[in-house]
Amino acid sequence: MDKVILPTALCAIVLLFSACEQKGPMERTGEKVDETVRTIKNGGDKTTGDKINDATDDLKKGVENAADDAKK
Repeated sequence: MDKVILPTALCAIVLLFSACEQKGPMERTGEKVDETVRTIKNGGDKTTGDKINDATDDLKKGVENAADDAKK
């Protein structure tokens, strides 16, 4: 049962984030600055939330790339 829940949850997260409006360059830069400040405050280690956000972004990019490749 657990083997079904994790992939389903990941797919739901990707669909949720892919439905969001595209972020502009200033918003992405601001988020990176915020993440860097949190990392510095955390003694050089990324916070768990930042790690999750990074993993979600990587997953989203992977899905987008796979969709682009499938269109070709």
